[in-house]
Amino acid sequence: MKFEVKSVTNFFKNIKEKFFTRHEKEHSEKYYKIVNILNSYSLIFHVFLAMFVVFLVELASRWDIIETFSFIFKSPLVYFYNSFIVFAALTLVYLFKRRAFVRILVSSFWVILGIINGIVLSNRVTPFGFADLTVLSDLMTMLKTYVSPFMAVCIILGVTAFIVFCSLFYIHGPIYKGKQSRLISLASILSVVFIAIPTTTTIAQQNNIVADYFTNIAQGYKDYGFVYSFASGVVNWGMDEPDTYEEDVINALMAAVESNKAVTTVTSENGPNIITVLLESFVDPNEFNFMTYSQDPTPFFHYLEQNYTTGHLTMPVVGAGTANAEFEILTGMKLQYFGTGEYPYKTILKETDCESIAADLKAIGYGTHAVHNNGGNFYSRVNAFSMMGFDSFTSKELMDITEFTPNEGWAEDSILAKEVMKTLTCTEGPDLTYVITVGQHGVYPEKAVIEEPYAEVYGLDSEEETNQWEYYMHQAHKTDLFMKELVTYLEALEEDTIVVFWGDHLPTMGLEDSEMASGDIYKTKYVTWNNFGLEKNDKDLYAYQLMADIFNQVGFHDGTMVAYHQTQMAQGLDKSDYQTYIDGIELLQYDILYGSRFCYNGEHKYPPTDIVMGIDEVIIEDMHISEEVENRLVIKGSGFTQWSRVYVNGSSVGTEYVSGNELMIHTKHVSDGITIVVNQVGSKSTIFRSSNEWTYVAPEETTETTETTESTETTEIETDVETDADQSVDNQDDTNN
Repeated sequence: MKFEVKSVTNFFKNIKEKFFTRHEKEHSEKYYKIVNILNSYSLIFHVFLAMFVVFLVELASRWDIIETFSFIFKSPLVYFYNSFIVFAALTLVYLFKRRAFVRILVSSFWVILGIINGIVLSNRVTPFGFADLTVLSDLMTMLKTYVSPFMAVCIILGVTAFIVFCSLFYIHGPIYKGKQSRLISLASILSVVFIAIPTTTTIAQQNNIVADYFTNIAQGYKDYGFVYSFASGVVNWGMDEPDTYEEDVINALMAAVESNKAVTTVTSENGPNIITVLLESFVDPNEFNFMTYSQDPTPFFHYLEQNYTTGHLTMPVVGAGTANAEFEILTGMKLQYFGTGEYPYKTILKETDCESIAADLKAIGYGTHAVHNNGGNFYSRVNAFSMMGFDSFTSKELMDITEFTPNEGWAEDSILAKEVMKTLTCTEGPDLTYVITVGQHGVYPEKAVIEEPYAEVYGLDSEEETNQWEYYMHQAHKTDLFMKELVTYLEALEEDTIVVFWGDHLPTMGLEDSEMASGDIYKTKYVTWNNFGLEKNDKDLYAYQLMADIFNQVGFHDGTMVAYHQTQMAQGLDKSDYQTYIDGIELLQYDILYGSRFCYNGEHKYPPTDIVMGIDEVIIEDMHISEEVENRLVIKGSGFTQWSRVYVNGSSVGTEYVSGNELMIHTKHVSDGITIVVNQVGSKSTIFRSSNEWTYVAPEETTETTETTESTETTEIETDVETDADQSVDNQDDTNN
């Protein structure tokens, strides 16, 4: 036994001595020659190394060598600029004696980011950005979403191998033995980072080599390279203070608005219900000029277009970025003033409240609600909607969803009309309800997944394209049916109501301006409906103007951004006025989100709400041992969904969803006197709402007794970050956005 222990000890000593102990040894003359050349001409070597690293990063991001070479040769200045950023990072080696080791770390850092981006882009359209790195908890959820078990094993093995390699290289790799002045090296590095890079970036932006703002994040990464795009997201964060930002300037701006705005006639007694509906990836089929179809997929949309106010809507994004589109709609603010790829929901709204149309209407007594058939934590919406003044938020976790799309398992929009009606009937006065659909979301399959699509499409180049567009048109028809169903319900409600439906962005199908009837891939359409006689008044608008215009029609003229837009638009905006107009938007936006809130006289005017998740209560009504299914406790009640989880004595147990009125758990979790609660659970195990507590009493022969206590509503607002887990279904929230 002593011999065996000694043998094992010696084995590990030998491993340590051989692999993890540095031994100075003589190398070949060729080895020393190569090292000397690299040290003597290290800057030149770094130039070529940086170019090679950028090539690998783009190849990893695009997964297409032809597209990678196309990027390099069509945009050589962009390629060289990206290489210069990597070159600047490589200058860090001059602070260390293990220069080769640091080169490996710096180069690997960028290549690994490129690989991560490639994995992410294989599952969603938004590239991997710095915003994703700011929330480590979400990275774990993302891994579950984007990585298959086989790929996960490959990643673990790869990371392990890389760590072992780096460890061994650190121990046995070459060490620079020449003269080294860290002070001079540090000064040189700082000059590159804080002088050369900013100067080069300014020149590149001024000459349109790269852009300082991406309206389409996905396309921006493709056009301007991953390295620049990612780095831009690191340094361009939040809003810069406008040059003219001062208290007197804001006061003068607000005084001009106050003197020119109309008087609000809407009250909590006479105001109409206002419903604004985001139609995910929805575009009027007539806008596509490169194909035809067998029948109109959206007849109700076109009925509304012909009979009620409509127009084109210029969005801040295309192909992706739903949360940023809705941010402009709800706040009247411009996304352009934020950093590259930034989602305000994930950044500034984590820290501060934000005036929105919900906060404005809540101030005069409206009920304010949001409804979305996707995860509540996705885009950090629970937190964001609280910060924006919503009273309630019904996410998918609070909906009894049983129908899903055939492509990626998104919830069908047929669930939404009834959920919207719940928000209108749960209060005595008028309501604002914001609705987000998801049924038309990509990815659009190249293989036929629908046996009988609603409309056949013609004029496309391949069967794969035809399948994609027939799927898109089929889902557009379902969206149209939802719109019609909602309006039908509203007609029966007999309350004054106005609805505005609007597309958030074009689908992710590689569309170009020339393929759109509008000539602009950033334009969607909005249509309206009302039942109290508003005149049809068509006009084209920007996203941040839409709700100000709708409020103007119904007689609401308060709210900081709403009143500002209304007074400016009333004057008629020609090109000379437009710059002054958007300068005012920037000033007010900065004042509200980052400044001293001079527009509120320094007050905390719109605090966050204690948002309630869902309208319906979750109620346990009865439970008993199943007579049909062995070893199961049946829980009867109401308000159950596929995201209901049974908690026994405060701990979650495996839950089987049967219907909106029935759940089951295994009897191994059941004993006399346990306390049972049904929780509606979102990603990261966030409990959105809870049922009444039920104390289980084991039956005596055929007798069973129970005790109930008052039901509770809980909302644990997730404040660290988004990206959404109850793995299989919840992880779907993160993909393709």
